[in-house]
Amino acid sequence: MARKHPKHGPYDAPEPEAEAPAAPAAPCWLCGRGLGTTTVWHHPVPKSRGGRDVVPMHPICQQTLIANFTNSELQRHGMDVDGLLADPAIRKFVDWVAKKDPDFTATATKKQR
Repeated sequence: MARKHPKHGPYDAPEPEAEAPAAPAAPCWLCGRGLGTTTVWHHPVPKSRGGRDVVPMHPICQQTLIANFTNSELQRHGMDVDGLLADPAIRKFVDWVAKKDPDFTATATKKQR
């Protein structure tokens, strides 16, 4: 079957239009900092517990939540960020990460259970 246009020949492709300026990125749901190049869409109420809503977060913020709370605890808090920030470990983390670059990444320490 013959090609309609040659693979590398002259083809009058339309000029790509200039990209519109990007809308300002939403802040991280947990820490409130601007998002970097990597955004994780996190379910505040785990999918296994019926959660459907997603929120944008930094990967390190999501890792910290998962390391410090069980699915049952996350279900109880739901979309309440203030309830999560009341936990001393999360408050300490958010205060610490506030001074970091949006693309900062590190390993999250697990909660001692």
